[in-house]
Amino acid sequence: MFDFLLTKEQKTLRDEAREFVKSIPKKMILDMDADKIQFPKEFLQEAGKRNLMGCRYPEKWGGRGMDWVSTCMVMQEIGVLGYIFACTFGVGAELVCDAIILHGTDAQKEKYVKPLLKGEIFAAECLTEPRGGSDFFGTTTTAQDKGDHFLLNGEKRFIVGGEGADYFLVYARTDPDAEPRKGISCFLVDRTDGVKSQYLYGLMGCRGGGAARMVFSNVKVAKQNLLGRLNQGVDIFNTMMIPERLGTAAMTIGAAAPAVAVATGYTSKRKAFGLPVAAFQGVSFQVAEAVTLLDASRAMIYATARAVDEQIDEKQIRRLVSQSKKFVTESCQKAVHNAMQVMGGIGYTNIYPVERIFRDLRLASIWTGTNEVMSMIIANEWYKEHGHNKKTCAIRDMEEDAAEAHAADEKIFE
Repeated sequence: MFDFLLTKEQKTLRDEAREFVKSIPKKMILDMDADKIQFPKEFLQEAGKRNLMGCRYPEKWGGRGMDWVSTCMVMQEIGVLGYIFACTFGVGAELVCDAIILHGTDAQKEKYVKPLLKGEIFAAECLTEPRGGSDFFGTTTTAQDKGDHFLLNGEKRFIVGGEGADYFLVYARTDPDAEPRKGISCFLVDRTDGVKSQYLYGLMGCRGGGAARMVFSNVKVAKQNLLGRLNQGVDIFNTMMIPERLGTAAMTIGAAAPAVAVATGYTSKRKAFGLPVAAFQGVSFQVAEAVTLLDASRAMIYATARAVDEQIDEKQIRRLVSQSKKFVTESCQKAVHNAMQVMGGIGYTNIYPVERIFRDLRLASIWTGTNEVMSMIIANEWYKEHGHNKKTCAIRDMEEDAAEAHAADEKIFE
């Protein structure tokens, strides 16, 4: 985040996050990329000890009582370590905990939020299924009401923290006869008998996060572990799309920035034809584009975070968050592409970390809702917003500002 936009308190938190990032050993980064570490428990335990997770939640539950601007700043700083570090940091503290803080009981917050933010336990979100990615409401996982408990059966895939989490936020169908949006509920499911990490995925990048296919076989879930209202899981899903997508966008900036920094240093030193390659516009202009994209991304994240903090119109937030997720992730991928391009062949090797960053960031435009889905949301919300503004005369009728605006016979629509 731009320093000049941060308060004194936020700058102090930023410095704490940077000290934490500097403390992480290189070996942990390399071991995660090599899949020698399946889930970074030590990293999350230390983050919890330093009270860096969930900074926007009330102090009563282990947070710092701050805001979304602060959260996005922290996510950027953590992302510098690598995209997967921010993923595992955010899934529990910024996704699962967010759902519990907004929709849970005090007993659920006491049991699941406080220890997680201390780094004592770990959580994962179970949303995607083998037969449905973006089609969330087509879930086939079921939870049957058995009187004193629910009986959970089904599978979820690509679950970051599937290997390593102590409990799971699971969506399941509780009313098979209801329309898709009204028959789903959300549960807090402890890792007990019947909860298995069935398959660990071999990933192109973002390794070491315990991404697994989860199988739930006749799992007894206590009634008090229902999160929110029965058959109203859509309410939780809708609020979770803010941390899902805004958090993803924010951390992508932090993960991309090191590649641009490394490329800047390399092109300043590397010589060709008797000059540093940065002296050639074919190189420096690509670096300039990368820097511009990162700064534009920071500006968009800050504006969107402020919009969420100010609690502006819910539909406008939905559009801004979707725009941020799409624009920022694609801009950061382009920035890393430029960084590799100006470094030439050496950028494609593991002599520098750019190749790892390039692999990691390919995930950014896929997970938490593909960018194609983001475009659908943006278009849908924008057309509705435009129509509303026309009806309420909230904006000037720009169509009339043409010399021949009243040539009605020329305005043919059908």
